[in-house]
Amino acid sequence: MPKIKTNRSAAKRFFVSGSGKLLRRNAGKSHLLSHKSKRRKRALGINSEVFKGDQTRLKRLVPYL
Repeated sequence: MPKIKTNRSAAKRFFVSGSGKLLRRNAGKSHLLSHKSKRRKRALGINSEVFKGDQTRLKRLVPYL
């Protein structure tokens, strides 16, 4: 059986935690930061878990994650 190709754009955006959770970065922390509060910017720096409904689709995009 041939190997499955990994979607490279998805592989760069998602990663697995030590406990096996699929994680992603939060949007909105790359530019236009001057008007955002320190608390909001700090919260955006914490990685979020991928929504459970999208995890099966993500497993298909990045099979060896």
